[in-house]
Amino acid sequence: MKRLFIFLGIIAVLGLTAAKLLSNKEKTEQKVYIPDPDPKVGVKVAVAELRDLSQESGFLGSFAPNRKVEIRPQASGEIVKLNVEVGQHVAAGQLIAKIDDEQLHYQVEALQVTLEGYQNDLKRYEALVKGDATPAVNVERTQLSIRSTQAQIKQLNKQIKNTSIIAPFGGIITAKMVEKGSVVSQGTPIAEITDISSLKLVVNIPEKSVNEFKTGKGIPVRTDVYPHANFNGRVTMVAAQGDEAHNYPVEITVQNSAAHPLKAGMYGSIASDSKVKGEALAVPRQAIMGSAKQPQLYVVENGKATLRDVSVGATTNEYYEITKGLKAGDRVVTSGQINLQNGTSVIAQ
Repeated sequence: MKRLFIFLGIIAVLGLTAAKLLSNKEKTEQKVYIPDPDPKVGVKVAVAELRDLSQESGFLGSFAPNRKVEIRPQASGEIVKLNVEVGQHVAAGQLIAKIDDEQLHYQVEALQVTLEGYQNDLKRYEALVKGDATPAVNVERTQLSIRSTQAQIKQLNKQIKNTSIIAPFGGIITAKMVEKGSVVSQGTPIAEITDISSLKLVVNIPEKSVNEFKTGKGIPVRTDVYPHANFNGRVTMVAAQGDEAHNYPVEITVQNSAAHPLKAGMYGSIASDSKVKGEALAVPRQAIMGSAKQPQLYVVENGKATLRDVSVGATTNEYYEITKGLKAGDRVVTSGQINLQNGTSVIAQ
């Protein structure tokens, strides 16, 4: 009987040990990371909807100055005159600054004395040659010395001229980098002049609309600062290459107006010649991928991203018209496409 109790005790201990091990195994398995066989990718979406593109088919840009340049001297030395301040209007050819040229004048004066001596020697040699009292070679040498001295004087006069720094064109001083008494070297920027007698409205035109713009074409321009004023613009440049988003910079030159003065950096807008009238199905530009010949986008359906071919029509700065492949209410991916493949599970944000 005693042996039976011992045997039953051993079986009980073994059973408890097995149960404990099984429990520990289950707890361990719960802590082990098991990767999700169908991970979800976070994306941003927008709803395809009808929009009145005819009211949005304008392009916004900012005005750039007609010309802007840093004024840099072609001479070195101390600035003894500085005749401009920031905000001052200057005319073409007006003196901006003067660099000390006193030593250069002294050198010219010395060379002029030397030149006068050579000229006197030439007269004497020419008289002596006529009487066969001196070789003709002396005349030739003196003539060469005169020409050399005259060339040195011209060079110094050019350097003196370069000490007067003048405005290359009319405009406004928008920066001043030095003060009177500053010592500058050749090429040091001393001021910046900006010409806003005319301005260039720079707008980025999407690929579908860029052919509407031809060099020389007249285009009305409007501004936020003068909402009731119309400016007559003319296309002066259409970029030959677009950016990664297929936008092409276009420059439209506008003459500045005394009645409605414009400044560089102001916003301006132009209307598009888009044929879109009324409402059209549209999606944000960020949703479109692929090329202009084969545009594509991702549509979120039942928690998955489906790659779909579409056809696009007119465009604005913000939207593409979708003419085929999409219906109103479809949710399209606008951010996160780089992480997607056809059929990827997504979480819309």
